[in-house]
Amino acid sequence: MTITRDLLLRMFGRPQGVLGRLGGVIMARTNRRCGMWVIELLQITPTDAVLELGFGPGVIIERISQRAATTHVAGVDASSEMVKQARIRNAAAIETGQVDVRQGSVEDLCFGDNTFDKALAVNSMQVWTDALAGLREVRRVLKPAATLALGFTAYSGQSKPGVTELLSSAGFTTSQVLEKENWFCVLASK
Repeated sequence: MTITRDLLLRMFGRPQGVLGRLGGVIMARTNRRCGMWVIELLQITPTDAVLELGFGPGVIIERISQRAATTHVAGVDASSEMVKQARIRNAAAIETGQVDVRQGSVEDLCFGDNTFDKALAVNSMQVWTDALAGLREVRRVLKPAATLALGFTAYSGQSKPGVTELLSSAGFTTSQVLEKENWFCVLASK
């Protein structure tokens, strides 16, 4: 059981090495549709500053930057392998300054208070070292009345019960759980 869990973490949770590269390719395909749904739910406008937490291979960041060409999109991922893949995928937008991808921890974000209008994470929160600390840190970098969307596919292993309570403990107000196909998304406000 531990060997399987370690392999899955190296591929998908904290991708590294050959398994991480392969995991990035798989995540780009398996998380794409759910990610597009989460983007729709966020209702991102051209003036929004958006943060993605655990961006993986950068597919969702790429889609946000293509949809709203003036939107500033930043992302943080703990995996150096995912940062490499996201930088390659988003090279043109990074060069223009529209996209900023960084390696780091959601529990210690390298952005100032009240920086972002919207934030999202797809299949990521369940592998954060400390979900409550991470959500508190996300809340810190969100502007007043900003929105956070946490999306999960069936493959995430994340269960619905307890997510809204965790968001409430982190200081988020209104939260709602939405479902589509075999996915769910929790929307919360600062």
